[in-house]
Amino acid sequence: MFKKILIANRGEIALRVIVACRELGIKTVAVYSEADENSLHVRFADEDVCIGPARSADSYLNVPAIISAAEITGADAIHPGYGFLSESAYLAEVCEACHIRFIGPDPNVIRLMGDKARARRAMKKAGLPMLPGSDGIVEGEEKALKVAKDIGYPVIIKAVAGGGGRGMRVVRAPEELARSLKTANREAEAAFGVGDVYLEKYVESPRHIEFQILGDHHGNVIHLGERECSIQRRHQKLIEEAPSVALTEKQRRKLGATVVEAARAVQYTNAGTFEFLMDPGGHFYFLEANTRLQVEHPVTEFITGIDIVKEQIKIAAGERLSVRQADIEFRGHSIECRINAEDPVTFTPSPGVIHAFSVPGGPGVRVDTFAHSECTVSPYYDSLIAKIITYGRDRTEAIARMKRTLEMTVVDGIKTTIPLHLKVLAEPDFIAGRLSTSFMERYMPEAKKPAGGKLAESA
Repeated sequence: MFKKILIANRGEIALRVIVACRELGIKTVAVYSEADENSLHVRFADEDVCIGPARSADSYLNVPAIISAAEITGADAIHPGYGFLSESAYLAEVCEACHIRFIGPDPNVIRLMGDKARARRAMKKAGLPMLPGSDGIVEGEEKALKVAKDIGYPVIIKAVAGGGGRGMRVVRAPEELARSLKTANREAEAAFGVGDVYLEKYVESPRHIEFQILGDHHGNVIHLGERECSIQRRHQKLIEEAPSVALTEKQRRKLGATVVEAARAVQYTNAGTFEFLMDPGGHFYFLEANTRLQVEHPVTEFITGIDIVKEQIKIAAGERLSVRQADIEFRGHSIECRINAEDPVTFTPSPGVIHAFSVPGGPGVRVDTFAHSECTVSPYYDSLIAKIITYGRDRTEAIARMKRTLEMTVVDGIKTTIPLHLKVLAEPDFIAGRLSTSFMERYMPEAKKPAGGKLAESA
């Protein structure tokens, strides 16, 4: 087992990794930017190293600085959390070269799954159901028009190296394609440094379903069931839950087994998530695979009783999975609300000092956060300040616990999205489990408006 792990991240996920390490008896190293000097992850780590100025490119995305911090402190592994460098094949390769264990998949797998067009081909070969689309990168308007005509409108343009809705455009008619293609190319180039895009058939009002997997270095792969992530705004998840009310036990077993075989086909190790769209007819289509820990992993931990972060660390240390597929039991229901420092109507970022912060506990409540009274929410990073997760014997109890927790939460000094979450939880269709990725547009038209600004980097 590792003696010391450096956490190449910040905020609540850095604290989450520290918690797992403490329970495993592993020392931790926090890295921080000048803006995060007084953050809780710095306070609670065993050691800390400043790696640069506030700007992410000069700190949390600075691979040489992170590797130097690991070498200086004698860390034998690096946990990247989510966001930032968590899906960086380059960081994983540098770790290998420096004899530091990267807590994540092999660099070749990260690179494969990070290229959405290559991932489509690999997953199709592995047997996952696919949406009709281009066979790789679409170069030029003429080829795009031909592909769109073959698969039929509407289509969606996606960045090959993309995520989070950037470099993504829905096209409903041929005359819209050229302009949307150029816009997607520019966005992808600006966000990822690669302007390449591909085309897929666009599914109207699908559900967003994802399967959590774990794989060790001894050929063992299991799935931990699915999460429903359909409540989104501009392709950013707001509320997640597990399990999905849309899946039958038969569907769960069948799709879960298919995902496990697909993961084995690419020799997947560590934690990962295979994401799908489910159309109104109940058909599933592979969307993408995320080669990292997901923000919403706590809901899966609640219903399975498995600590996914501990499993990540043990797998990276060469240990076998602590459970078999037959050992996995899904009990009760869990919901997560992402609390962001944003205006709940306009979604304008609301950085600043939190003067009072209090979240009630009680049965079935978990809070993952870096926030506390008199802490500063920086304008330089993602707006997520807390994840509130509730668990119940069934979905009704999980919703009731989430509502009373949000109603009793106090955050003074900044605006948050708590009122938005309460509004969603009160919607009859949400209560009934009638969900889709267009939910926010249907029930809250203001959610379609672009925000007046955004925080600089996504963590």
